[in-house]
Amino acid sequence: YFGASAVHNELFSRSTQKRIFLNGNLMARKVADCRKFPSENNCTLTIAGSEEEVLPVAIHHAVTTHGHQDTPELRQQLKALLEDEA
Repeated sequence: YFGASAVHNELFSRSTQKRIFLNGNLMARKVADCRKFPSENNCTLTIAGSEEEVLPVAIHHAVTTHGHQDTPELRQQLKALLEDEA
């Protein structure tokens, strides 16, 4: 049971099954992995979670660590690069 409270958008993660339940619905975990892209600092950061969790963190990381501008194009590119966790 995932609670009916509108205040709680409960997130339940089963790390062994690599699944996320948001409001009782099964969602695939998404991954943003900097190791897959060349960078001057050889970044090894990997971010995993629901798309709603990963995307803002990946955008912040791209801007603050890699010097990208926070633009709609960057947001679209990063969203397209998210992969389902294996």
